[in-house]
Amino acid sequence: MLLDFEQPIASLEGKLAEMKKLAAESQVDVTEAVQALEEKIKILKKETYANLTRWQRVQLSRHVERPYTLDYINQLTTSFIELHGDRNVRDDKAMVGGFGEVDGKTIMFIGQQKGRNTKERQYRNFGMANPEGYRKALRLMKLAEKFNKPIVTLIDTPGAFPGLEAEERGQGEAIARNLKEMFMLKVPVICIIIGEGASGGALGIGIGDRVYMLENSWYSVISPENCSTILWRSWNYKEQSAEALKLTAKDMLGNKLVDGIIKEPLGGAHVNPEKMVKTLKKKILETIAELEAQSPEDRIMSRIEKFSEMGVVTE
Repeated sequence: MLLDFEQPIASLEGKLAEMKKLAAESQVDVTEAVQALEEKIKILKKETYANLTRWQRVQLSRHVERPYTLDYINQLTTSFIELHGDRNVRDDKAMVGGFGEVDGKTIMFIGQQKGRNTKERQYRNFGMANPEGYRKALRLMKLAEKFNKPIVTLIDTPGAFPGLEAEERGQGEAIARNLKEMFMLKVPVICIIIGEGASGGALGIGIGDRVYMLENSWYSVISPENCSTILWRSWNYKEQSAEALKLTAKDMLGNKLVDGIIKEPLGGAHVNPEKMVKTLKKKILETIAELEAQSPEDRIMSRIEKFSEMGVVTE
């Protein structure tokens, strides 16, 4: 799937394919022309993806071919064991988690999972977890703490499920409890926004010693469309909303709301998933080694201090 701003690149790549096909059929040497066009495409790609607007970053974060939580987990780990249920209501399919081994190290992975087609999206509730999803996540975090295993959360959600039944079962309480409990976990906690990081749905598994964002992800209190709907009563101002929200990885790092940006392959994580997985794996293992060198007490205090310093308070 091509996004609007990718059309000029696709047009040049089409011409390049035609040129190569013509050269093969006619036995004409067009090596210099091919090299020149390839260089032009390379330069255009760098310029395009280096100067994306905030709305264009949002579009990339939602690309249908972009890797989702289970894609990363299955590529990162060997012998992944998915664990189910909150031991109270049911198993929320929008929230997944379990133990997996990465280079011999056991890690608890937890994250929201979206679907790629209509059936999967309905099954996964579009990555929007109910209260039981957040309670399942907390149960798995406590399990990881019990066995002294580090936790990695992969955040990719348009928000917690806003339905009436979710509110009746305590959506706000479930997320609030996760925030409180995650501050006090004795094991290393790494949170990574891999796509969309919207509102309390992201925060419910977003309190960690290190919070990272992929280059083309976004993190905000509200999506651009919903912000536009509230302020202008129309979705037509989503581009302006995205600019005002300052929701990109660069914005978040500049405001000291995240600890780092994980670079994606040129064009987005979906262009070269294997490279993205290698980059993510390296970052996770390096960060775990760094955090495990600290005592649990020091990690907890640093975690609390980091989040306490965010924002501006006036009395």
